[in-house]
Amino acid sequence: MVTFQRVKYADINSRQKEIFNFQKVSGLLADFGFATYRLTDDWNGADFLAVHFDGSTFLRVQLKGRLTFEKKYQGKDLWVCFRHAGLVYLYPHDALLAKALKATNIGNTESWRKADGGYSFPAPPKSLEAHLQPYCLGHESSPAP
Repeated sequence: MVTFQRVKYADINSRQKEIFNFQKVSGLLADFGFATYRLTDDWNGADFLAVHFDGSTFLRVQLKGRLTFEKKYQGKDLWVCFRHAGLVYLYPHDALLAKALKATNIGNTESWRKADGGYSFPAPPKSLEAHLQPYCLGHESSPAP
């Protein structure tokens, strides 16, 4: 007999967290008509593919633990997905980066100025809330139909 016991996110290792996040996000994306396909390696920066039931919408998605921008993702038509405070966000990297560079100070930080620079936020800053809102998919656990 199987006994189901919820895992504590803080108690699982980084690889398990990536799997956990992928599963949470996949369930929510199904509500929007997407099937997800996990990749065994970062293919052009993507951790997974999201293919819409319409057969023509195809997203390459990088899964992150928080709001992140990386120079290595620029020009790759990548979407970045992260979970925060029970909500899931999925945003086009380059479009939101352009807004973040104007609305925040990340372009002047040491971490961004490096050749392989990047910047991440532990929590979305107030200055990006309005820009990030259109990319909020909702709560990570949606009710059954």
